[in-house]
Amino acid sequence: MGNTSSKEPGFRESVNLMFDRAVRHMNLSEGLVEKIKVANSTYTVRFGVKLRGDIRTFTGYRSVHSEHSEPVKGGIRYALSVNQNEVEALAALMTYKCALVEVPFGGSKGGLCIDPREWDQDELERITRRFAFELIKRDLINPSQNVPAPDMGTGEQEMAWIADQYHRMNTTDIDARACVTGKPLNAGGIRGRVEATGRGVQYAIRDFFRHPDDLEVAGLSKGMAGKRVIVQGLGNVGYHAAKFMQEEDECLITAVIERDGAIINEKGLDVETLFAHIKEHGGVAKYPHGKYEKDGSKVLEMECDILIPAALESVINLENADRIKTKLICEAANGPITAGGNEILRDKGVVIIPDMFANAGGVTVSYFEWVKNLSHIRFGRMQRRQEEARQEMVIEALEKMTGKSFPNELRGAFVSGADELTLVRSGLDDTMRGAYADMRQLWLDKRKDDKEMDLRTAAFMISIQRVADSYRALGL
Repeated sequence: MGNTSSKEPGFRESVNLMFDRAVRHMNLSEGLVEKIKVANSTYTVRFGVKLRGDIRTFTGYRSVHSEHSEPVKGGIRYALSVNQNEVEALAALMTYKCALVEVPFGGSKGGLCIDPREWDQDELERITRRFAFELIKRDLINPSQNVPAPDMGTGEQEMAWIADQYHRMNTTDIDARACVTGKPLNAGGIRGRVEATGRGVQYAIRDFFRHPDDLEVAGLSKGMAGKRVIVQGLGNVGYHAAKFMQEEDECLITAVIERDGAIINEKGLDVETLFAHIKEHGGVAKYPHGKYEKDGSKVLEMECDILIPAALESVINLENADRIKTKLICEAANGPITAGGNEILRDKGVVIIPDMFANAGGVTVSYFEWVKNLSHIRFGRMQRRQEEARQEMVIEALEKMTGKSFPNELRGAFVSGADELTLVRSGLDDTMRGAYADMRQLWLDKRKDDKEMDLRTAAFMISIQRVADSYRALGL
């Protein structure tokens, strides 16, 4: 499904092609373009860990793409597919993503070439701590210089181990918890971080549906209710996006594609039940409430209103892009559509909400967690009860003025002060709306006269310009 033809460039080259296409629309010097485009540095580490009676050697990477703003930010993934080109491409996307949503970080990315499912938890902890040790001693994990987060194959547990390893090596650093984000709540995490990327995907699609002109370009009717959605990959991101869209927006999740095939139900799958089945059985096969299709690539090409690729890069490419039958694609994964695939889809009239915007929820809420760790106080702790007391006073005044009681069914919602989760969701929604407004306006201004202009090109142009402005301000 992710195989591309030999004529098609790899993931890193694909990102560079999209970068080059955006730069053609801009007035930047060649030197500045080259400075923004290339990765500043990539560190490769090979280390041994004694496991199961023998020394096992592992290879890991940490790439820093741009230090126009520090610290640099980007996840650490655990996968056998991890390599230097992939890590550098993902680091570049992090630079552009942070710039687009105006989060004050440069771009970075890390990876360890490992299948985490092959190791038990104790072994994984030893591997993770040793990898973290190699990066920490070179300041490639540091609250003020380089702040990792979870990615494919990693989660809260790995981040907690990394944070603890950093603290053990820097016992007097009062901001030690800010060295990594995506931690468990009891280790300095923030409410809403686990769901953040999936929630951001939902907000991105909601923003698109707020604009009748954009819906007309895609050939979609108003309202998300009843829209047929196919999700590829029901991991953390795909699960939360599908769950929220089903529960809150009344979308129909008509198919889910996983490693072992796909499950289809035109009347709508229950995301929660399916997710529990996948966790228990390791795949969608034998799920009783839908039709099983072993070849997931066929289901990727099924007709739907919204397609959400939330798994690997390059799954939509020169070979299959022409067979994709959807009106809107929201890239929940990093780089799921190649540069060649993007052109085919654009020419067909398919609208693509690009990854650097659609999956920016994770880094946005990571930013909130980082700020929380540096400020050493939970969001909402100072003002929540004061807000509630003020709202009670407003209700009392209204009741005295009107001589009527305030409706009980509205009182609780009106009086309730904002807790941490409410504030995180509000901040994420505001960030996504602001970024989409900027991206959409450029797309709107240029798309009538320029057939190459799409939301991805607009997103690249905005991001590149902001990075360029930062470098100019620094005197470059």
